[in-house]
Amino acid sequence: MKAGRTMGWLRWLVPAVLVMAWLGIAGVGGPTFGRLDEVSANDQASFLPRSAEATEAGDWQAKFRDSDEVPAVVVVESDTAFTPAQRGEAARLKAGIEALKLGSAVVGPIPSHDGKAVQFIVPIASSGELRDAVKELRDVVRPGAPDGMRAYVTGPAGLTADLVNAFGGIDGVLLLVALGAVFVILLLVYRSLVLPIMVLVTSMFALCAAILLVFGMAKLGWIQLNGQSQGILSILVIGAATDYALLFVARFREALTHTTHRTRAVLSAWKASFEPILASGATVIIALLCLLFSDLNSNKALGPVAAAGIVCALFAALTLLPAFMALLGRAAFWPFRPKLLPDDEHEPALVTGLEGQKGLWHGVGTLVSRRPRVVWIASVLLLLAASAGVLQLKANGVPQTDVILAASDAVDGQAALARHFDAGSGSPVVVVASEGAAQRVLDKVKAADGVGDAYLLAEGSVPITGAPGTPADPAVRDGRVLINATLNSAADSAEAEDAVQSLRASVKDADAGALVGGVTAIALDTNTTAQRDLAVIIPVVLVVILFILMLLLRSVVAPVLLVLSVVLSYGAAMGVSAWVFNGIFAFPGADATVPLFGFVFLVALGVDYNIFLMSRVREESLKHGTRPGILRGLGVTGGVITSAGVVLAATFAALGVIPIMFLVQLAFIVAFGVLLDTVLVRSLLVPALAYDLGARIWWPGKLSKEPGRLSKEPADVAGPAAREDGVAEGHTVR
Repeated sequence: MKAGRTMGWLRWLVPAVLVMAWLGIAGVGGPTFGRLDEVSANDQASFLPRSAEATEAGDWQAKFRDSDEVPAVVVVESDTAFTPAQRGEAARLKAGIEALKLGSAVVGPIPSHDGKAVQFIVPIASSGELRDAVKELRDVVRPGAPDGMRAYVTGPAGLTADLVNAFGGIDGVLLLVALGAVFVILLLVYRSLVLPIMVLVTSMFALCAAILLVFGMAKLGWIQLNGQSQGILSILVIGAATDYALLFVARFREALTHTTHRTRAVLSAWKASFEPILASGATVIIALLCLLFSDLNSNKALGPVAAAGIVCALFAALTLLPAFMALLGRAAFWPFRPKLLPDDEHEPALVTGLEGQKGLWHGVGTLVSRRPRVVWIASVLLLLAASAGVLQLKANGVPQTDVILAASDAVDGQAALARHFDAGSGSPVVVVASEGAAQRVLDKVKAADGVGDAYLLAEGSVPITGAPGTPADPAVRDGRVLINATLNSAADSAEAEDAVQSLRASVKDADAGALVGGVTAIALDTNTTAQRDLAVIIPVVLVVILFILMLLLRSVVAPVLLVLSVVLSYGAAMGVSAWVFNGIFAFPGADATVPLFGFVFLVALGVDYNIFLMSRVREESLKHGTRPGILRGLGVTGGVITSAGVVLAATFAALGVIPIMFLVQLAFIVAFGVLLDTVLVRSLLVPALAYDLGARIWWPGKLSKEPGRLSKEPADVAGPAAREDGVAEGHTVR
């Protein structure tokens, strides 16, 4: 009696302790959401590797600056040439700008050649909050512009501020949209009020733990966090934790039809779901950590950030959710609580594998079993046709002015600059050369195609123009001089990148150690490095996933086919995405990192659903034989995996509310790809191919040698053994 009382206390105490522990984690991690800006950087240069030429040039450029300032460009334009009175009024605007004391001396007004615009160069000290400084500047410039004229704040500072503003919805709007979408889907799936809340609480607590872990890593300098990684982290944790929760809840519900003992049902569900959830989580974690092989800092940072999120989602799904279920029991499913089945209904006798199934999944199983070869060949042909669109994908980077999809004062200002000044004004190309080769390099720069003007820099950031009264000696740092060059093309255009490539080849003829950097060079090096990363990381991810699948399924053939199926699904998703981006959204292109991120997420997450399916198929095949096991596994997992796919697609689609082209494109690719994988690959292609091959799918494992039933043991939760509590049918169920 005493032992029974002790066990009763433990059944309540252990879940309660787990819930309290997670409450403590959420209590600390929740407030950390608002502090992520402290350890986040969104400037383009922070994405580059240390080895990039633009990075090295930027390091040298910093030595020539008296302070770490970011330039803003104020542009005032009119439809007609300025009158003398208007020029005087525009000049007086300088006093209002200088009164803000944002940084060092303001340069300007600089009139345009057509007389219809003036510009000011406003250095902004990086010690303060850049977004706030740009807002102050705009508040002065807009009302201070002459009547009938338009004023903009653009340049590197203006564009960065608008980019930060665009990311501003990540902590609020993004989470609300994602959680709202998941809640609605869960209500439809479970038709319960309590269970969706428990699943969402599990996801949110996992996110709080992930935020706390990521904040600590960033604070210690182990990772470099940016808004892009931050948004993906939130979506990934919510989606993954919900997927794992759906799998656990499905096994828990199944267990409750075989026993009245809530603790025994939780343990049975935990045992049944532990291996597929762990294998799924490990696959995604290791695939994400493969991003550490990237040369781009943004990719390299996303790996551990997202992996930390999956770790927290995994632990929450395997500890917090089981604790909730142990405390709630059948009440979690109210008002449609699972009923205890009679002993003779626990496990239908299987001949085809379709026994006991009805509705959609009975129809899918029937189709797969009757025409397996037709089904998988038709699926492959459909995916190949969709993959043809990959040839239309323009993933060579996009101009910085096209990255922000919302209204942007800085983007409008860049257009105004291009109308009246050299298009590259405000974002010069930076050339670092040795002191002895300064003049030769300067001559090469001035003669280069696409360069409008160039000058050596003297002390105090004063240009050496050759005009009377200007300093004659250039500034020298450790035997190096600095040359600024203004391009004829906009700094973020393809023409500007071509000019930088040509310039790099040209200046090295005069000085082998010369470096070319600046905004355009940063974009160019980012795109080049991203394409290199794609070629390096994709094979590594595939090998890692293949190895994990071999360990899980104890087979070689099945893992190879599963990996090939998700690669084909990825190709189809990218092909359809290319058609949508070009034909519907009319995007000018795609960020060079989009194919890599799309691959990592789609392949890792696509394998997830195949793991959920094939782990159950293997379990059923051990009891009933391969072909009946395939149909049985497809039927019992069909609903939960489809629900998981819809949830994950909805959470990634929520990224589309952030007006950043990269995130909108990634949202569509992953959402569409996950649905394609769930509906076509996992529901038709994989089962039909496995059914066609039969027991050969398990080669060289035991199942491939003995296609009949290997074991007639009942399931863990089936049969009279599950009724050790002695509660007879019809008694009160907890």
